[in-house]
Amino acid sequence: MRQRRSNQGQWSSRLAFVLAATGSAIGLGSIWRFPFAVGEHGGGAFVALYLVAVFVIGFPLMIAEVMLGRRGRRNPISTMGMLSEEEAGHRGWSALGVLGIATGLLILSYYSVVAGWTLAHAARAASAPELGGSADAARAAFAAFQADALQLVLWHSVFLAAVAWVVARGVEGGLERMVTFTMPVLLLLLLVLVGWSMTHGDAARAVDYLFGASGAGIDAPLIVAAFAQAFFTLSIGVGALMAYGAYLPPDTRIPSATLTVVVTNVVVSLLAGLTIFPLAFRHGIDPGEGPGLVFNALPLAFEAMPGGRLFGTLFFLLLALAALGSAIALVEPAVAWAVERRGLTRPRAVLGVVGAVWVVGISIALSFNALSEVRFWRGTLFDNLEFLTSEVLLPLSAIGIALFSGWVMCRSSSSEELEIGVGSRFMLWRAAMRWWVPLALLGSGVAATLAWFGDRA
Repeated sequence: MRQRRSNQGQWSSRLAFVLAATGSAIGLGSIWRFPFAVGEHGGGAFVALYLVAVFVIGFPLMIAEVMLGRRGRRNPISTMGMLSEEEAGHRGWSALGVLGIATGLLILSYYSVVAGWTLAHAARAASAPELGGSADAARAAFAAFQADALQLVLWHSVFLAAVAWVVARGVEGGLERMVTFTMPVLLLLLLVLVGWSMTHGDAARAVDYLFGASGAGIDAPLIVAAFAQAFFTLSIGVGALMAYGAYLPPDTRIPSATLTVVVTNVVVSLLAGLTIFPLAFRHGIDPGEGPGLVFNALPLAFEAMPGGRLFGTLFFLLLALAALGSAIALVEPAVAWAVERRGLTRPRAVLGVVGAVWVVGISIALSFNALSEVRFWRGTLFDNLEFLTSEVLLPLSAIGIALFSGWVMCRSSSSEELEIGVGSRFMLWRAAMRWWVPLALLGSGVAATLAWFGDRA
């Protein structure tokens, strides 16, 4: 196999890559977004579609994106340009790298605001405010926090400052050291919370809601939402996996490493649901409340737990650290491009990229208070950006990855990089890239678009 070496460093081991990719995938996507996405779409039907999307669509796409990253050993734009020239004789597919990086930075502009909520709740849990076991009190406290523009901007800024500090330290010196510690501790703490929630909340109703035949009938918008959640939690289509793949040691088998990340992500998402929904049903919290679901339900649990102040502080702090891993994955592709193509030092590249995200993020923070009356299309600026990135740009990027991997990249190049020969497993993966992944994404997108216009006719 032809070997290129990344200009940005390399993971020290397969485990380091798995932890980093898992951290990128889990972050807020599994613990924050998965429960409220399930709640907004009615429960079991959404969960079933999400699981199908993860393993039938997301898993082969994840393999493809990591493979492209290791094949190119550069930032996503340069990688796609180089591979496009090698495989197709032109650099047109570099636009796919641009789309991924741009989508990732747009996601980060609101993701960092939500991550700031976790830092604020860690501080709040440490001070142990009295909620009296009341869902209304928890809801009011969170609403008051969102209405405080200064607090939202402050915590958004603190979070991005932490992102900048870690990314500036590089792959092994920054990200790898962080995820090696935080991910195992977060998983352990999540298991403790699941045990508490299932024994002190309405476990039977929660299990039925997650895994029963709850929810409306399956339609195109529901399928699109499930696909979007799968891409969001697996970090597909934002350039992160391509950038991380560029740092992957050459002796790491991509399919097995990727499967570990996917399974861990699914387990954490389901554990998050089994933590949130028993408490939500126990305290009369509507599962369809939206982005504030986690921040309304968990404070009630911590208030009732022995040692709840410590558990609450640690949980929200570690959730912020998990979000930090995802945020770093969103920043890294743009920083790598600025270093490789623009000749900037890593600290200057980080300052420019994070600074731009910080400015856009301020407007997102204000959409919860000062700009909350500014509404168009899907609602607030936060609502619109969240929809645009997760349900439009991510699927578009995923289609591009599938088409390039299946139709442009020749069989020998991809089989060489994946190191699985050209047997049945390889042919199944290649068929996914050529046929069922792009067709499923295109079909669901077209149907959802027609349904959206039909509702407004």
